[in-house]
Amino acid sequence: MADKLKLPVSALKININLNDFIESSEIAGNEQPILGQSRACSALTFGVAMQSPGYNIFVMGEPGTGRLSMITDHLSKHADQQEAPMSYAYVENFRNQREPVAIQLPAGQGHEFSQSIEKLMDNLLATFPAAFENPAYQQKKAAIERRFNQRYNQAIDLVDEKARSLNVALYRDSEAITFLPLRDNKVLEDDQFTLLPQPERDEFHKRTGQLEEYLSDVLLELPQWRRTMVEEIKRLDKETIEHDIDPLLSELNHHYQNIDDVISYLDELKKDLSATISDFLMPTRNPNQFDLTAKRSLLSEQYMPNVLVDYQPDNGAPIVYEPHPTYQNLFGRIEYLSDQGTLITSYRRICAGSLHKANGGYLILDAEKLLTYPFVWEGLKRALKSARIEIETPYSELGVNTMTLKPEVIPLNVKVILVGSRDIYYLLEDLDDEFNEMFRVLADFDDHIRLNEENFTGFADLMMRQARDSGAKPLTRAAILRLIEHSCRLAEHQKRLSAKVNDSLEIIGEANLMAGQNNQPQIDKAEVEMALAARESRNGRIAEEILEEMLDGTILIDTEGEVIGKVNGLTVLEIGGSSFGAPARITATVYPGSRGIVDIEREAELGQAIHTKGVMILTGYLGHCYAQQFPLAISASIAMEQSYGHIDGDSASLAELCCLVSALTRLPIQQGIAITGSINQYGEVQAIGGVNEKIEGFFSLCQARGLTGQQAVIIPKSNRRNLMLKQEVIEAVEQGLFAIYAVSSVNQTLELLMDKSAGEADQQGEYPEGSINRLVVDRLKEVSEMSEEDEKEESEAE
Repeated sequence: MADKLKLPVSALKININLNDFIESSEIAGNEQPILGQSRACSALTFGVAMQSPGYNIFVMGEPGTGRLSMITDHLSKHADQQEAPMSYAYVENFRNQREPVAIQLPAGQGHEFSQSIEKLMDNLLATFPAAFENPAYQQKKAAIERRFNQRYNQAIDLVDEKARSLNVALYRDSEAITFLPLRDNKVLEDDQFTLLPQPERDEFHKRTGQLEEYLSDVLLELPQWRRTMVEEIKRLDKETIEHDIDPLLSELNHHYQNIDDVISYLDELKKDLSATISDFLMPTRNPNQFDLTAKRSLLSEQYMPNVLVDYQPDNGAPIVYEPHPTYQNLFGRIEYLSDQGTLITSYRRICAGSLHKANGGYLILDAEKLLTYPFVWEGLKRALKSARIEIETPYSELGVNTMTLKPEVIPLNVKVILVGSRDIYYLLEDLDDEFNEMFRVLADFDDHIRLNEENFTGFADLMMRQARDSGAKPLTRAAILRLIEHSCRLAEHQKRLSAKVNDSLEIIGEANLMAGQNNQPQIDKAEVEMALAARESRNGRIAEEILEEMLDGTILIDTEGEVIGKVNGLTVLEIGGSSFGAPARITATVYPGSRGIVDIEREAELGQAIHTKGVMILTGYLGHCYAQQFPLAISASIAMEQSYGHIDGDSASLAELCCLVSALTRLPIQQGIAITGSINQYGEVQAIGGVNEKIEGFFSLCQARGLTGQQAVIIPKSNRRNLMLKQEVIEAVEQGLFAIYAVSSVNQTLELLMDKSAGEADQQGEYPEGSINRLVVDRLKEVSEMSEEDEKEESEAE
């Protein structure tokens, strides 16, 4: 029977005929959009085509499957066929500087408009203040000033005439007017005036008072005259400015006549320019205050548009991936400058976020990172529901308020693609009622890819394109075949490739290094093997230490002989990014009583839920197979020896049952055989995970001690398709130094371990005399009778 259960060499890994392998020239150009992900590809195509609100996409899958690059490649084909989105820029709001105005322009015209305004600034600096030095302007301004001076002089002449009639001289020094005494038509000096008799001096003061009153009456309207002159000069300045800027703006108005936002801005700009030119570009105002550079900077800060996004018309729709989705990076931010200790800002300090850059296209976000940062998830939902982008300070709700800008909102039309794991998708679905309204399309990436002809070719093509695009040496057919075997091993399936294609792509880079070091023109199977071996060596310190402890007897594991109540189980240890198999001794003891089967790991709080479930199933199996005619009364303890950490999984339940049967029947178990597999209550052996690592872990120990040909591993028959063993194990099996058995029942396992017939029950439920199962029934019946006698004695004693 053992020979029937022994697996042939051909079953130990996938077998691909190199002669059937497609030539490289036939592979080139045979590109698939998303390798082996037809379901996800179909969902992406549907989500991209649906333009209704709420049809955003959640890409569900595990990291390392190449989701991001595949999604980007898939979207690029659709985005290239779409129109480029509108450009947006912020400009000054001349009526309310705290609320900058958003301008919408056709694609590609954002920076063109900025250059037009920059050219306008240059023309303004060339035109002003030169326009005010024009002779025509100077003549008009002089005429206005002359009219004012004439009216002023006429008023002063009247006062002068009256003063002479009163024998007083009127003296003008700039705008100051002074009255002086006259004697014989000559002005008296101060010392001469003091020599005059007091009555004459008093009379002079009296006349001076009268003249001052008359002067005040005559010049009563002087402020009005001056205001009139200033207003006329301002009007002249405005007319001059408008006359000179109209040609400059008319060209812009004509060029942008079909863009309403630009025309509105140019109208407002024209109104504001008059004041700016009057204040800063007049030759008589602020002399020497601003040089040309300062004037240019001033005009730029006031009038240059702040272009947020501007895509060229032939670029198609944008595809933006935001690797760091903080609130500011996603929605935009307003920067500040420190000016003498004060924080200042303007519309020129508004910075675009990823939503602005992806507007009109596609925005790819990592769901886990998105949920990490505060306010981002709620802000994204708000933006998608309102279909607009609002730049604001997210911390205002917490009472952290600063004086800032409130830019005009921008319309939002974007397709958001969230990339995340299954856990995050189901978490959002459970906890957020709005999630399904926002993300109605699920693109579910499979963990494994079927190894059919199409995907075989697609995988090979992907590997070759990666080598070509990364600058690596070309791959041989044998190298690609080895990469396919490695991918099948990662998938733990002979008919599946692992969806984690990034691991295979990394191997290409590492193998390219090996080829370079060996001066090889191509990457062959040997270089791939070297890269895999080097990776295993880098991550193998703990595995080596555990093996050494087994060899020196620190960890007790036997690989030969027969022992009662002891069996070699198989475990997988996962540490960091590596996993490896290691055998573990499982022991069982049986004694009279009715405590049942005690899981020592559970009692010590080291056994996790699934492991505990596996141990509990043992009681169900014992009752079903052996205790149909008497009560099941047993006390037994099961332990995984020298285990000091948490244990989970039910893959040890088959080994635990065999160990328990050995302890009951006193039949020894061959220690050269290790077991893995879970069971149900009817004794059927079920599949487990990590079968390759488990086999190789026990094989390494046997190989280190010396292969005898009696050593073997028993695995579930349903795990046969998961075998992708290392070549050294396959060679040992081929030479008859090692064996792998695939079982489907507990009875098959017991017969292999104890080299004795298990026995099948007849119609009355009786097992053959001398069989393993008969010995178990007899032992359990004996223990049950002993328990009944003990209970009877206790009741009589009471």
